[in-house]
Amino acid sequence: MLSVHQLTCFLAAYEHGSLTRAAEHLGYAQPSVSEQIRALEKSLGVQLFRRVGRGVVPTTVGDTLRPYAEQVIASLDQAREAVQSVKSFETGTIRFGMFGIARLYAGADLIADVLDRYPGVRVELVGQNSAEVMEELRRGRLEAAMLAVSTVESEGMQVTPVAREELVYISADPARLETPVTAHRLSLATLVMPETTFRATDPTRVTLRRMLHEAGRNPASRIEVEDIETAVELVGRGYADSIIPLGAAQQLLPRLAPDAGWVSLRPRQFDTFAVVHRKGAVLSPAARLMIELATTRMQAIAEATASRRPATPAAPATPDPATP
Repeated sequence: MLSVHQLTCFLAAYEHGSLTRAAEHLGYAQPSVSEQIRALEKSLGVQLFRRVGRGVVPTTVGDTLRPYAEQVIASLDQAREAVQSVKSFETGTIRFGMFGIARLYAGADLIADVLDRYPGVRVELVGQNSAEVMEELRRGRLEAAMLAVSTVESEGMQVTPVAREELVYISADPARLETPVTAHRLSLATLVMPETTFRATDPTRVTLRRMLHEAGRNPASRIEVEDIETAVELVGRGYADSIIPLGAAQQLLPRLAPDAGWVSLRPRQFDTFAVVHRKGAVLSPAARLMIELATTRMQAIAEATASRRPATPAAPATPDPATP
């Protein structure tokens, strides 16, 4: 039966043209190399080398065997590297980019998914905004990320959509929630918008600007804040209205603005959640794991959000005046 040891000695002798030099290269005794090659020849029933002076020259059969022997050794090397990669992965650091409000969707749960599989790893979820994380990907500081994107085209990047999230108009004034909000109404609204640092590149802002520009309108906001929670609180207090993802509205309105409600835009607008990495990149086991887990979780959240969406969303119910 062929052995890896035999094939290793064969390839060393083939490359160096000498059993002595092959032994020196491998760190073996020369008789050991000779014995392994004889055993290989006996197993195959062929002669692999001819002696010429102090060296050896491969026979035609030896020439035929060489590429197959190299494939076997290469496969074993790849297997060893894969095992070592997984071993290192299980005790190393997983660094993955996420969109800015991932904390409302999959932050803690995604980390729990990873730690349930690999208790020994260190996890870093990186990113305050999708635009910021995209730049980290371009610079090679991140392998891959789950981002909210306004378009699935990005130069040099592979963008794979996995889920969609509707953008909705939220307000504490029931009259503003009776019908879907058009671009004209949106351009006249008093708005508070989150992500002020990234206002030029934030995917939600880009989507809204596109909607307004197509209708010949200009976007405007009265209040700019960094985090979505502050925006929702101000909406709840009646200072302004806002546009946020539906999933965020379902989570934050009951807690931060219980008297506020939401309605769709017309036409309906969406953020797209997508896996993003550089084109042609060979992703590590850690990146592949995070893509798998993040995709599964985001798709489940998107489905759950859609299933809780009323057929005709409108203002929150007002108490019956006759009710004591």
